[in-house]
Amino acid sequence: MTLEQKINDDIKAAMLARDAGKLEAIRAIKAALLLEKAKEGTTGPGEEVELKILQKLVKQRRESAEIYSQANRQDLAQKELYDAGIIETYLPQQLSEAEVTEVIKKIVTQSGATSIKDMGKVMGLASKELAGKADNKMISVIVKSLLAG
Repeated sequence: MTLEQKINDDIKAAMLARDAGKLEAIRAIKAALLLEKAKEGTTGPGEEVELKILQKLVKQRRESAEIYSQANRQDLAQKELYDAGIIETYLPQQLSEAEVTEVIKKIVTQSGATSIKDMGKVMGLASKELAGKADNKMISVIVKSLLAG
């Protein structure tokens, strides 16, 4: 089942359950995917592009929630975090920090990286291998710590 089919099925289920919050979050995903499909043409985005779109949506929701929290608008922050949680269910299982560190250690060894100057090379390889499985911010922090130490 493709992501688009799964989203359409989940929209129907949310409508039947009269779950307005979930329905709104799923519709946001569908809208983002439809925009990308319009850019790509009739073929639509590939799985890698779909993952990037979903990650971008989650990141936007989390940043908005942080801004709302700083402005003492907990009601809006909670809604953004709820939406982020719904969107995350469509992403692959995220790896723990320890698992990401192990993968990056292997990449550093295979690439022969020795200093912080090699960070770009390691980040490129790590981002490809961990696409959809880990946040790039966490990857960057781990790569810096491994190459600096």
